[in-house]
Amino acid sequence: MITRSRSATAAALTGLLLLTACGAQVQGATAERKVTVKRCGQDVEYTLPRRAVVYEADSADKMFALGLTQHVHGYVMPPANPPVSESPWAAEYAKVKFLSDDLLNRELVVDAKADFVVAGWRSGFSDQRGITPALLDGLRIQSFMHAESCFNYPGHPERVTPFEGLYTDLQRLGQIFGVEDRARALVAGYRQRVEAVRAQAPKDGEPLPVFLYDSGTDKPFTAGRQVPPTDIIRFAGGRNVFGDLDARWGEVTWEAVVEAKPEVIIILDYGDRPAAEKIKFLKEFPTTSKLPAVVNDRFYVLDYNEGISGPRNIDGLEGFAAYLRGLGR
Repeated sequence: MITRSRSATAAALTGLLLLTACGAQVQGATAERKVTVKRCGQDVEYTLPRRAVVYEADSADKMFALGLTQHVHGYVMPPANPPVSESPWAAEYAKVKFLSDDLLNRELVVDAKADFVVAGWRSGFSDQRGITPALLDGLRIQSFMHAESCFNYPGHPERVTPFEGLYTDLQRLGQIFGVEDRARALVAGYRQRVEAVRAQAPKDGEPLPVFLYDSGTDKPFTAGRQVPPTDIIRFAGGRNVFGDLDARWGEVTWEAVVEAKPEVIIILDYGDRPAAEKIKFLKEFPTTSKLPAVVNDRFYVLDYNEGISGPRNIDGLEGFAAYLRGLGR
């Protein structure tokens, strides 16, 4: 049975009043508000951004969920991402500028006259492509990195579990933009939804072994300990068979997959290789065709934006948990 997740419909969050940050005092209408917030373990002083560039839907979703559309100049969305028209925040995307379907780069940010860039380390920011927080600091362009991606950021290490990374980002963005109350309420609501799922998870027996298949034929690419699908699987009552892999995403071997005997396979679905093609490969590939999950046709399709660090992680959790409950375990 192939089951596809559905993102919950989200109302556009607009009309927010900017609040002062904790400890900050606005001295007048023209005073420049400043607040110090952690960026991958480093204390960074921020002024209020007014022309943000966001990379991929995880960055955009966090801004939109906090009601910060008016502070977003535009977004960069590589073609692997599902169409923004399918987003719960499609109406907010329509209010800001589509800048590029390329990877994030310095020229794009400078041309956009950005004063703030939101992205992940190695998923947006990159030494190889010459766009890093340090470089942007030198250009006097502020930057924000997803806490979940700080796991392997050099110099200022910070390590959080994936869902805690989401909450951390929302709280820190709330500080930067002076909407701490909104951030607290949003995080509290997400935590409540997660706890509701965990309360319904099976309490008896061993957790169901689950393998996430991202891509790869010679070697499979999968989710390690440091990315949201591991928390999604765990909170829903399953066990990521590669949850001990101390990494975000990484290659493993087919032999290791066979040895793990997954009873459910999550297919990460994104633009350049549809889920149906991946499922067809797993069914026809001799090495995987006899896996319990394949034999029993237990595939669950997780939307790309439910698998990377963003508000839609909660939707992904609820959808996958409902799927596991439907298996009768």
